[in-house]
Amino acid sequence: MRINKAASIALVAPLAGSLLFAAAPASAAPAVATKAVTAQSDPYSSFDVQVKAPKTAKAGGKVRYSVVATNAGPYEATAGTWFVGGTFPKGLDLKKTSYRASVAGTECSLVDRELFCLFPATVKKGEYVSIVFEGRFKKNAKGTQKAILGVASYNVDTGMENLSKEELDRLGIPGYAFAKLVKTRIVH
Repeated sequence: MRINKAASIALVAPLAGSLLFAAAPASAAPAVATKAVTAQSDPYSSFDVQVKAPKTAKAGGKVRYSVVATNAGPYEATAGTWFVGGTFPKGLDLKKTSYRASVAGTECSLVDRELFCLFPATVKKGEYVSIVFEGRFKKNAKGTQKAILGVASYNVDTGMENLSKEELDRLGIPGYAFAKLVKTRIVH
């Protein structure tokens, strides 16, 4: 599948899920819930992330990034509270980038070099998902090309699934990034 180029999406950081809750309607939350949510400091679901990339590639040549993310717990990661994403290298031709995911229905969006993929799945502790991104470097790519890929998860409590991104930010809902930096040196 091709990665969708969504012009109106803005990501706060490579693994900050601005879009995860942007379409959900806002609702008021009691002050007690705010205190309970902001006191939480550990992720509900942490991820062990493995990222593979070639050590070298030719300018204009193909590249493949694979990401395997295992839920390390302590809880299951429910759909809509986590995503796989990151930042592609500057020298990657984004028009020639595609993906294959282990979960049917996974959708990826790309803005500039930032991407995120929503997996429509609940991943229990010990289970994993994988995704492969394939692309081609630009013919003028040079130097060492860097990608940061991994998982972002959010501590969204039951009943908070319909809050807007703005309301989650206002309440201080914690988000966590589990990412790896991979480097590919361009050779001629």
